[in-house]
Amino acid sequence: MTLNSLRWLGTATGIIGAVLVALNIEETRYGFFFFLVSAILYSYTSWKDRDYPMLALQGTFACIDLLGIWRWFF
Repeated sequence: MTLNSLRWLGTATGIIGAVLVALNIEETRYGFFFFLVSAILYSYTSWKDRDYPMLALQGTFACIDLLGIWRWFF
């Protein structure tokens, strides 16, 4: 996959995660998995582009997503 394709996939998974969380339904908790996938994809593309501020942001988001998964599932 190209970096551009990965960015679009990261965008799509981020949007899905946001919609799930905003709906505040039972499936809301799965939004954190979509957010995590998005953060991982954007972390990878940021690393490849040497965009270190974005990498720091997405790394932070990934940690927050893991916290959300922990809180909702365990």
